[in-house]
Amino acid sequence: MEVILKQDVTGLGYKNDVVKVKPGYGRNYLIPNGIALIANESNKKVVAENVKQAAHKAAKVKADAEALAAKLGEMTIEIGTKAGESGKIFGAVTAVQVSDALKAKGFDVDRKKISFREQPKQLGTYTAHLDLHKEVKHDITVNVVAE
Repeated sequence: MEVILKQDVTGLGYKNDVVKVKPGYGRNYLIPNGIALIANESNKKVVAENVKQAAHKAAKVKADAEALAAKLGEMTIEIGTKAGESGKIFGAVTAVQVSDALKAKGFDVDRKKISFREQPKQLGTYTAHLDLHKEVKHDITVNVVAE
């Protein structure tokens, strides 16, 4: 079953993408919750017209995301946390902490756009993946230190 996404869905696709999903997932979850539309010819034409009209705005948003990625560059963020003697931290470093650290440095990145390849549970250096735009991804280094 093909559906047109009305919003970004992690692991599935971005807004206005036509994606193939299992029929039950589409009929029972995506469409009733207003996340997607059935991808028939009339809906495809409507979405194509909306995309065409929003192209200028999308170019500006992409340019802003690229500018933010360029400003971030090879940034390293240091996050202090409580840790045991073996170097294991209490809890884990989350996307919220990384977002707050970026805000402190003057960069506004939503916590939902930050993910880790490996969840930080020890002291050390980790890589945080920032999904700034559909076509703009950026990695920053997160250094977890004991307070």
